[in-house]
Amino acid sequence: MIESIFIGGGFAFAAAVQPGPLQAFLLSRVAQSGWKRTLPASLSPLLSDGPIALLVLFVLKRLPEQMSWVLQVAGGLFLLYLAAATYRQWERQPASAGEEGPAPHTFLQAATVNILNPNPYLGWSLVLGPEVLKAWRHSPICAAALITAFYATMITSLAAIILLFSTTRFLGPRGRRALILVSAAALAGLALYLLAAGISKAVPLVI
Repeated sequence: MIESIFIGGGFAFAAAVQPGPLQAFLLSRVAQSGWKRTLPASLSPLLSDGPIALLVLFVLKRLPEQMSWVLQVAGGLFLLYLAAATYRQWERQPASAGEEGPAPHTFLQAATVNILNPNPYLGWSLVLGPEVLKAWRHSPICAAALITAFYATMITSLAAIILLFSTTRFLGPRGRRALILVSAAALAGLALYLLAAGISKAVPLVI
């Protein structure tokens, strides 16, 4: 169960603080309407991820169990790519608050921003989906713990980001750069973990 919580929570934190469409929405929404009206948007992944998760799990459930190592290696490579892209973003230094474009104004539109973002599809296909099925084979409680850890961490992190965005003195360019660097490190750590797990499964099959 600890492994499931680690994967779910770690991936959620890295995804939440990584620059993307939803984070841009939150930043500009805070600038327009303040943190109190923006805070409900932290719950938007609960609405947008549902159809994505069901679709991905439906497809993955029909793949042979022997493919699990392939999915783990693919997920590790995907996270490694995200870590490198996030690190490059850190090197460039993100734009300061107020330079983002206009944002949607409702909770449903916030969910639409997220569901049109390719990252949730890739995340569920290459990381969360395979890990949920792996945890389910071990114990349904482990699968529930992984999903709970992911969304609890995601919502908490997004809510914290909203509050930090509203405190310009605390979350200036340096603060955002620090969050991006932490995200890159978390993604790299998870990538190495999944790659090691996938390769360890593949070696006996090859030999």
